[in-house]
Amino acid sequence: MKKGECAVFTMPPELGYGVAGRNGVPPNSVVLFEVELISWITVVDVSKDGGIVKKIMEKGHKMESPGDLDEVLVKYKVAIADGTVIANTPEGGVEFHVNDGHLCPALPKAILTMKGGEKVELIVQPQYGFGKEGKDAGDGTLSVPPDSVLKLDLELVSFKPVVDVTGDAKVFKKILKEGDGTHVADEGAIVTVSYLARLQNGTVFEKKGLDGEQPLQFTTDEEQVIAGLDRGASTMRKGERAILTINPEYGFESIEAKRDLATVPPFSKLIYEVEMLDFIKEKVPWEMNNQEKIEAANRKKEEGNLLFKSGKYQRARKKYDKAADYVVEEGSFGDDEQKLVKSLSGSCWLNGAACSLKLNDFQEAIKLCSKVLDIEFNNVKALYRRAQAYIQTADLVSAELDIKKALEVDPQNREVKSLQKTLKQHEAESNKRDAKFYSNMFARMTTSSAAKKLKVEKAEEEKKDEEAMVMEMEKENVGDTCGSFENSNGC
Repeated sequence: MKKGECAVFTMPPELGYGVAGRNGVPPNSVVLFEVELISWITVVDVSKDGGIVKKIMEKGHKMESPGDLDEVLVKYKVAIADGTVIANTPEGGVEFHVNDGHLCPALPKAILTMKGGEKVELIVQPQYGFGKEGKDAGDGTLSVPPDSVLKLDLELVSFKPVVDVTGDAKVFKKILKEGDGTHVADEGAIVTVSYLARLQNGTVFEKKGLDGEQPLQFTTDEEQVIAGLDRGASTMRKGERAILTINPEYGFESIEAKRDLATVPPFSKLIYEVEMLDFIKEKVPWEMNNQEKIEAANRKKEEGNLLFKSGKYQRARKKYDKAADYVVEEGSFGDDEQKLVKSLSGSCWLNGAACSLKLNDFQEAIKLCSKVLDIEFNNVKALYRRAQAYIQTADLVSAELDIKKALEVDPQNREVKSLQKTLKQHEAESNKRDAKFYSNMFARMTTSSAAKKLKVEKAEEEKKDEEAMVMEMEKENVGDTCGSFENSNGC
């Protein structure tokens, strides 16, 4: 039934009052019940073992539930079986991060199942409360006897989502105000932000866009600001306000940094309260005409070249990948543009492969060089770089084939010849290892065979000794018999 529904239930005797009847209902009667469903309380077994049972007294007004990292604001009242209230939050409630825990194990577990604004009643068994030991008075609670069942009236007032921006728990973003729309700034966007930056002790070292200061504008993924602010800003929507907590690895690291309002000591954890005022995203390929795509690809390639020269191979590879993305759909270009586009995409893949070799990502280098060779089968650079990657992955046969093909195209190429020497050294070392391996294996086999032969020879020797002993015993037996005959019969 649905809430407010009225219905008539027709009950046959076997589901009603049966053959006996009762309370004025004759035996074997069909009974009609007129029922209205006024309301119900949803009951959830949170822990799946009956240890935390949740009754939903009032549904939440949000669709989302908090996550482990999120900061929640809750109100609660906790009582034990005899009705004694052992804990009660202040009027404004209490704030904490879910994964930090609070009060007892049941509380964070239940909160993860709730929606913003939801009110529930929890029945908590001792293993999810204060256990067999109970709890002494303190921390705003009265003492709790051992093995106490708890009754909690709990309200999830609100929560602030917290995001692990970098995936390594070094940059956290706590969202104070949700932004507009669904688009985030992303890499390569021109962003305009205001922020207040401070140390953990509260010292403010920089302000932008506040108290008369101009907002800061920068392009994400261009190292124009510290990495933590850069990475955090690229996840924000327009109008979003958030607090970024940045570990030194994504801040100023070991450097003492002199900023506008104070000096940041080395290895400082930083707190940035940031508002995303506006951003302009880079155009994506399908938003561009062919000329714009070619220009964007050339621009990204040049940016990648500068990064490569600076030894920033990871960022350079990303630039080359983006550049290739602009011109990868050759079918959308005219005949007069095809040659240029093929050359440009091949150049980006080759440069990306060079980055991958520097980053020891040899499988990616092989993949990118193979893309080049699909459109230009005798490209010496692609054969050379793929051979380098094959050597590093111990695929010496494939490396030899690529080197051979490259020398057929350019017999005097010094780099390829040098790589051929390197390959021969690897082959010699590989042969030496193989020889040692098989030598040891055959030695073990020879030792085993010798042991078996010795065992067989020993067994044969023992058998011969045994046969000789038997023959000797037979001779002795014959002598004994003759002796007895001689004694008794004159034999």
